[in-house]
Amino acid sequence: MKTIVFVHGMFQNPKSWENWVRFFSERGYDCRAPAWPLHEGDPKTLRHSPPAGLGELSLDEIYNSIEADVAMLDQPIVIGHSVGGLIAQKLLARGVVSGAVGIASVAPNAMLDFDWGFIKNSAIITNPLKGDEPVYMDAKTFHGAFANTLSEDQATAAFEQTATHDSRNVLRDCMGKSGRVDLDRSHAPLLLIAAEEDEIIPADLCEKNFNAYEDADSVTDFRRFVGRSHFICGEPGWEEVATFVAQWLEQNGREISPAPQASTLR
Repeated sequence: MKTIVFVHGMFQNPKSWENWVRFFSERGYDCRAPAWPLHEGDPKTLRHSPPAGLGELSLDEIYNSIEADVAMLDQPIVIGHSVGGLIAQKLLARGVVSGAVGIASVAPNAMLDFDWGFIKNSAIITNPLKGDEPVYMDAKTFHGAFANTLSEDQATAAFEQTATHDSRNVLRDCMGKSGRVDLDRSHAPLLLIAAEEDEIIPADLCEKNFNAYEDADSVTDFRRFVGRSHFICGEPGWEEVATFVAQWLEQNGREISPAPQASTLR
């Protein structure tokens, strides 16, 4: 039985993967969805009582926690959303997973895009004047930036069920040394998925990330889904995305096997 590790992104926790865990468990996978440090529990409770130290949480702390979970498994597949997608790419470069899927993934190596939504939302999150104050997600911002393709009622329900507050330092770190990946190395199969209406990670940036991988002998694939927001893994129609991922995993089954150890850039 092949194991899948699902890695959530900012402003979410394992609650956001419940449908995907059920979907892939029904297809015979052993599914795990670990929480980032300070992200364990009910999202509503986490919003009402933010954990002490949340604003100081770093990307390295998150990555080390996920890597420790992965190290206890036999070359699992990793599927990550947003920052979780960057973590998936870092794990792939280390050679500790047998395949990776990055969905609306933060791009490595400080790749940028001039899309207005990307610039605006990135600036709000990383604002240096806010220091280590957490980013407090609210229903209006969640709808406008995170789940912009949903109706107001749908977005409000998704916010109540899945949204958390988060650390500015995580995205800041993504833009620095901790967010670097060696894109020249050979690697196990990688699929990058973009959401056409994403206001946080533009589809063009996902494609730029895909095109930056240079090893022609490694499986690297890209798929753009129209009419989807950054909440692509939870919005109506998520089943189409999950089905595409499942089919991709089946098609690349022979290549999804233990890979040689490699290293991310530090």
